[in-house]
Amino acid sequence: MQHRTVAVIGAGFSGTLLALHLLRQCPPDVRVRLIERVPQFGRGPAYATGNPSHLLNVPAGRMSAFHDRPGDFLDWLRAQPESAGCADPGPGTFAPRLLYGAYVRSLLNQELKQTDDDRLELIRGDVLAIDRSAPQLGLVLDRDRRLNAELAVLAIGNFPPAPPPVADPWLYDTALYQPDPWAPGAVADLPCAAPVLLIGTGLTMADMVISLLDGGHTGPIHAVSRRGLLPHRHRPPAAGGPPEPSPFPTRLVGLLRALRAAGEQAGDAPGAWQPVIDSLRPFTQDVWQTMSLDDRRRFLRHLRPWWDVHRHRLPPQVAARIDAARASGQLRIHAGRLLGYTPAPEGAVAALRRRGTEAVERLPAARVINCSGPSADFDRITHPLIRSLLADGTARPDALRLGLDVTGTCALLHEDGAISRRLFAVGPVTRGAFWEITAVPDIRRQCELLAQHLAAVLRSRPAPA
Repeated sequence: MQHRTVAVIGAGFSGTLLALHLLRQCPPDVRVRLIERVPQFGRGPAYATGNPSHLLNVPAGRMSAFHDRPGDFLDWLRAQPESAGCADPGPGTFAPRLLYGAYVRSLLNQELKQTDDDRLELIRGDVLAIDRSAPQLGLVLDRDRRLNAELAVLAIGNFPPAPPPVADPWLYDTALYQPDPWAPGAVADLPCAAPVLLIGTGLTMADMVISLLDGGHTGPIHAVSRRGLLPHRHRPPAAGGPPEPSPFPTRLVGLLRALRAAGEQAGDAPGAWQPVIDSLRPFTQDVWQTMSLDDRRRFLRHLRPWWDVHRHRLPPQVAARIDAARASGQLRIHAGRLLGYTPAPEGAVAALRRRGTEAVERLPAARVINCSGPSADFDRITHPLIRSLLADGTARPDALRLGLDVTGTCALLHEDGAISRRLFAVGPVTRGAFWEITAVPDIRRQCELLAQHLAAVLRSRPAPA
C-alpha cells in the first residue's frame, strides 16, 4: 500500500501539536512529516527559554495539549521531580515556560516511540519554496532536497519584530541593536551597569527585564512604547464569579459599551474586571469574524493596546518583580515616539518625543533590544518561503496585514482569492482570520479542528493503489 504524506512546515508549538493531532485523526496510510529549520523540535522560541523565571501566562490547569485530556499537562507537571523547578503545582500554578517546552517535547518523543510504520518523521531543514505544478506538492528544501506531499501546512510561528521607523536608522545595522529578544546573544557582553533601552512595554519586555535582573544587571532599564501601557497582573477569581451571560454585540461601539458596563457592575476591587474579559474568551473568534472589516480596523487602530494589556496578563510573581524594579527606579516606563539615535562613547543616545508634548528626552543606551512584538507585515518578511509564496500568487496577506489570508478552515487564499485545496496554515500566521490565536488553549483548539478537517479531506480522496 502506498502512503500519503502531510507535511507540517514548522515544529514549534503549533506545528508539533498539529502533527500529534493529525496522527490521531488521519487514516492509517497517512504519514506526517514535521519539518523544522532550527535544531530543537517541539518548543519554539516561547518555550525554548532556559530561564526558569520566564513563566507561562496561563495557569497550568488550562495548558493541556489535548481538549479531551484537560489535566494532561498538570499530571505531567506533578510527575516531574521537585528539582525541575515547580514544586507542588496546582491548576492555578504559573509554571516555567521551559517546563512546558519539555512537556511538548515529551509528547513528541512518546509519539515517535509508539508510532508504527514510520508514520511520523522529523526532518531538519528549511523549506524554501513549494511547487504546485504536479499532482503532489513539491516542497523544495535546502541542501538540494525535495519532499512530495498531498497536503502541506504552514506552522511558521512568529517573525522577529520590525524596527520602529526613525529618521536615520543607522543603529539598526550595528551590534548595539538586537532585533530578536529571544536570540541567545541578546544581552551578551553587556556590562552590568550599562543602560538598556527596550522597545515595547508588553509581555516580551517583562521577560527581558526578568532576564536582565536574573543576570545581575544593575544599570538603568528604559522601556518605551507609544502609550506606555503595561500588562495587568493575573489575580485570583473574584468572589462574585463571572457576569451574568448576555449577548455580545458585534458592532465595536456596542461591544465596548457592554464590556464597560459589565466592568462597572463588577465593582472596583482589584481584578474585579478580569472575569468580564475572560467571559469573552470562548467567543472572541466568533465576535471577530462577525465584526465588519471597518470595525476591526478601528479596533486595531484605537483599542488594541488596551485589549492587549487587559487580555494578556502577567503572572503574579513576574508582576511583583516588575513593580519592584519600577519602585527602585531601575526600570522606567516611557510613553512616546522614538525619533532617532545619535552615537555616544558607550553606545547611543535615543531621542524620545514624549506622548502629548513636543518635549524630547534623551535616553542613553549601550544596547537597544526590540521587544515590540512579532512582525506581521509579510511584504517586509524576507524568509525565502514567504517571498516565494507571495511572488507566485500562492498566498496573499490578509486585509488587515496581520498575517496570511486564510478561510475559516485555515486554507490559504491565493492572490486572486481562490481557495487552496492543498495548502493550509495554523497558528499566529492566521491572526487576521481568527485574531486570538496566540495562547495555548486557542491554538490547541485550532489544531484539533484543522486535523479533523484534513483527515476528512484525505478520506474523501481515493487512496493510492
